[in-house]
Amino acid sequence: MTQHETVGTSLPRGVREGITASLAPVDADLARRYPGDSGTRQPVHTVYVPADALTDTTVRDWGDQALAALDAHAPDADALAAVLGLPGELAEPVYRRVCAKLEREPVEDLRIDFEDGYGPRPDAEEDAAASRAASVVAAAHAAGTAPPYVGIRMKCMEAAVRDRGIRTLDIFLTGLMDSGGLPDGLVLTLPKVTYAEQVSAMVRLCEEFEKARGLPAGRLGFEIQIETTQAILGPDGRATVALMIDAAQGRATGLHYGTFDYSASCGVGAAHQAMDHPVADHAKAVMQVAAAGTGVRLSDGSTNVLPVGPTERVHDAWRLHHRLVRRSLARAYYQGWDMHPGHLPTRYAAVYAFYREGLETAAARLAAYVNRTGGDVMDEPATAKALSGHLLRGLDCGAVDAAEVEQLTGLGRAELDALAGRAPR
Repeated sequence: MTQHETVGTSLPRGVREGITASLAPVDADLARRYPGDSGTRQPVHTVYVPADALTDTTVRDWGDQALAALDAHAPDADALAAVLGLPGELAEPVYRRVCAKLEREPVEDLRIDFEDGYGPRPDAEEDAAASRAASVVAAAHAAGTAPPYVGIRMKCMEAAVRDRGIRTLDIFLTGLMDSGGLPDGLVLTLPKVTYAEQVSAMVRLCEEFEKARGLPAGRLGFEIQIETTQAILGPDGRATVALMIDAAQGRATGLHYGTFDYSASCGVGAAHQAMDHPVADHAKAVMQVAAAGTGVRLSDGSTNVLPVGPTERVHDAWRLHHRLVRRSLARAYYQGWDMHPGHLPTRYAAVYAFYREGLETAAARLAAYVNRTGGDVMDEPATAKALSGHLLRGLDCGAVDAAEVEQLTGLGRAELDALAGRAPR
């Protein structure tokens, strides 16, 4: 049949137009609530440092300490592979890339902590720390030494600390504005959220600051930390986290799981509080479904087992951290918290091995999909989107190179972005 032949239909004229008109509000709501991925780089981790411990060399210090840990406890590729159980073919490329990363960009996302890691302080002391944090961040951006993402975690919206948190946020943002403006990659974190109304209050703070300083509407966004049971299930039985995303009015950039606060709120004993406990898996599954398609990104929590002390103890901690990071990656939690410089080698080793071991298979499947050449797996557009996203994440963090991806797939960055549903860069 040619395109000019007439085919028979039965529906009256105007049915399609009428249905389209009736679904217009739904179309608009879907576009507003589920815009998809923003296309920007997501960091593989967030490093938290107490505000009073911040210096202008914090990021470099963490990188140097991580390299020193490798030198002391896994001085070559074979040694690290033996500790972590890496396949032989991955040992050298992973080790080489980990070392290069620790030299070039040891921290992808730095959060200056004014909450649990900082604690209650006299107002004058916290005022000075917030002002100094702004100065350090502004100077790092001016010098080109800032990590891709950096910001603060303020105190929460609970009554006892609400005013202090608001004041710290104001001082920090004001300091940045007075030092030349808000930098790219600025991230704000709102902890211990229990009610959607607290998210609405954070939205109002952002709006008022934007008005006060003449910033475009929507310039400020923030992460929501999921650390309480009320953030997952409300008193009426509804999944509260979805209400929080909605209350953020497009300003929510991420949902971060708080391992220890959430576990404790569920009554889990200290010895069993961990990222892989069943209560953690339940909370993160709810978060994952609530955030899907919204453009709000997910981050797993941390382990409090630090790689310090004798080599045997460091190796045990490295194996644990490596296993937990791998587990998160397999469950589509592509970001997590790191609490100690010694966690950086295993963070990057796990991430790099994850993306490199799947590189050839993912590339071959994507190339077959694009070229319609078939293969032993029949993929659909949703899978092609996931395959492209996998390769893009590997590119963003340095696990793979653009040249090798293009050689394997025949696709450049723009084409991968399009297949992954990301906005063009």
